This record gives sequence, structure tokens and C-alpha cells, in this order.
Amino acid sequence: MAFVVKALMRVFSYIFHGILALFLLGLSVIALSSGQVLRLDMLPWQGKALTYWLLAAAVVGLALVVMAIRRVGRPFFFLWSLVVLLMMARGFFFSPYHFEGAPDFHRALWLLAGAIIAVFGAWFVWRREALR
Repeated sequence: MAFVVKALMRVFSYIFHGILALFLLGLSVIALSSGQVLRLDMLPWQGKALTYWLLAAAVVGLALVVMAIRRVGRPFFFLWSLVVLLMMARGFFFSPYHFEGAPDFHRALWLLAGAIIAVFGAWFVWRREALR
């Protein structure tokens, strides 16, 4: 039973970070191609720098997901998961970002819960390598 739970958490982690990276890629590509300046108060960057940071994060995130699936660089996938969790927690709760109501706050909590589960899944990805 524990094996199944760990496997599901690993798959969840791959899917969570894959979707996050694709979202960041789409957001940054649209911003670059349209010339629009992004404004995401939950992140420490602003202006064009924010767009390039999102693009770089998307490329790194996708590469690490693919590498972890292919059983290469799994510790880096775990570190990536931790960075994502810390950036989300910092951005939503320890920055000038403010929520526009209860639904916005609940959405942030769900994202944070998903990131926490993804960290555990990434831990099991890493530990799976160490046990072999």
C-alpha cells in the first residue's frame, strides 16, 4: 500500500511541476511576444527581468521534470521542488501581495498544498534513486 502512495505522489510531483513549468513558459512567451510588461506582486522581480526569470524557470523546470522521469539528476528535482514551495510561501504570505477575497486566498492555499505534496513526491523520487 505504501508503495502505491509513494508512486502516486511521485507522479503527482511530475505532473504538478510539469504543468507549472508549462504555465510559466506560456506566460513568459506571451509577454515577450506581445511586448507587455508582467506584474506579479508575489514574485521579487519586476518588468522585463520578471519575464526572463519566468522563461528561465520554465526551461529549468521542464528540463528537471524530464530528467527526473528519465532517472537523471533526481536530487536537483527535489531541490527545485523545495525552491518552488519556498517561493510560493514567500510570495503569497510574506510579500506585498494581497488577496482579492476569500476565493483568491483559497486558491493560494490549494496551490501551496499542491506544492507541499509535490515536495514529498520529489523526495520519494530522490529516495527511490538512493535505495537502488
